[in-house]
Amino acid sequence: MTNKALILIDFQKEWADPKSPDFVGDLISLLERTNTLIDFCRKQGYKIIFTRHVEKNSTAQWSENSKGAELLDKIHQEFGDVLITKHKINPFYETSMESELQCSTSDVEHSDLVVCGILTNNCVRSFIADAYDRNFNITVIKDCCATFDNETQEFTFKDLGSTREEIRFINLNDFLDT
Repeated sequence: MTNKALILIDFQKEWADPKSPDFVGDLISLLERTNTLIDFCRKQGYKIIFTRHVEKNSTAQWSENSKGAELLDKIHQEFGDVLITKHKINPFYETSMESELQCSTSDVEHSDLVVCGILTNNCVRSFIADAYDRNFNITVIKDCCATFDNETQEFTFKDLGSTREEIRFINLNDFLDT
């Protein structure tokens, strides 16, 4: 049983579609860094947990059967990885997230969560805040997160860091060197 998990929040096609109102830009570099992170964590024995957002009763973007709700094609998802579908911003709300993390460890206060994902200021932030309130040790890989603009991204990290000093905010290369 491991006490480490990598949480990958909403790496979905909708964000990468230039025709979508939720397009965040070119994700090629982000995806390369994230795949490096996944491969590293997998070798270190981390539990790998993906989330995906699906809007209930939607017939457009984010609907259950839309292409946009699928994970990005080139993300390094493997058989045995956990995929949690959520219907609200918070990945803990009415999902199996808590039980998946409890299955990873019996001692939450010594459990390490590494977090990355898309939209930093929305679903990623919500997960971080909730995991923090549940006493997890959290490391956020900043350059494996994305939102609509750098100003929002930096503000989100600054705000979370100033109100939750125990959370580590680092870039991928620094994480790989630890």
